[in-house]
Amino acid sequence: MNTFGRKFKLSIFGESHGEGIGIVIDGTPVGISLKEEDFKADFDRRRSGARGTTPRKEPDLPKILSGVYQGKTTGAPIAVVFQNTNTQSRDYDEIKEIPRPGHADFTANQKYQGFNDPRGGGHFSGRITLGLVAAGFIAKQMLKDVKFDAQVIEVGGSKNIQEKIDEALKQGDSVGGIIECRVSGLPIGLGEPFFDSVESMISHLVFAIPATKGIEFGSGFEAAKMCGSQHNDIILNANGETLTNYAGGINGGITNGNELVFRVAVKPTSSISKTQHSYNQTKNKTEDFQIVGRHDACIALRIPVIIEGVAAIALADLFLMKE
Repeated sequence: MNTFGRKFKLSIFGESHGEGIGIVIDGTPVGISLKEEDFKADFDRRRSGARGTTPRKEPDLPKILSGVYQGKTTGAPIAVVFQNTNTQSRDYDEIKEIPRPGHADFTANQKYQGFNDPRGGGHFSGRITLGLVAAGFIAKQMLKDVKFDAQVIEVGGSKNIQEKIDEALKQGDSVGGIIECRVSGLPIGLGEPFFDSVESMISHLVFAIPATKGIEFGSGFEAAKMCGSQHNDIILNANGETLTNYAGGINGGITNGNELVFRVAVKPTSSISKTQHSYNQTKNKTEDFQIVGRHDACIALRIPVIIEGVAAIALADLFLMKE
């Protein structure tokens, strides 16, 4: 559904072109400093504006409705909401008849019998991830000694990121990318195997982010090409420090004290200006069509801060479970 967590619990709501979107966060410890302006740095990292991102500009001003008093968390559920102000819903009139290939338009329409809000992708829009960034920021405040760093390391199969984006824009197309996230400062012992392993918890949330198609930890799929003598990380001392880090900081679903490393594959945006072919649900036939509106040529550019956020959420939940 739209809720996640055992101890640090989230519930998201809203649609891309509705009145607003938001998140309710339950389980935050008391006494954490929190003001609306504190979210700005992380929200700015998610915001569009860079070449290759959507021209849609939203102020993304958060309104804290509950759970904070005199700048400190109270322990009650925290509700954070955002107004939608810059919408062009007419751009989505055609997808009521012709679902975009590669998008949730068709499956959402079928699952919800046509009652879903299709404007801007509705509840399936990447805009809903703003709530995850908000919850991720709060989770980071709970994990003061833990550092998160996520970066786009590849776009369209190339390390030359801007060149690939420029090429996609010129062709009216889109490109995917790979994001690497590194988390340092974790203690040994986080993770609750089997079903609440560190990988399971992070992966659950990563796949809640629209456009994500894959995740790997440490050596990932490259491990299948290696021998055990190559892949085994030699333990150097009582702190668990290892000579290599093919495990990505996790053994048996439990943090081992080394840097947590994982990578996420992000697909190309479905909405492109090139002519495409799809099924017209009204006419009961396939036909050519063209998407209008404001869309990202490379959505991966805006996802690193969301990846950091969901990693922080999962780890905060595991910290509380361990306590």
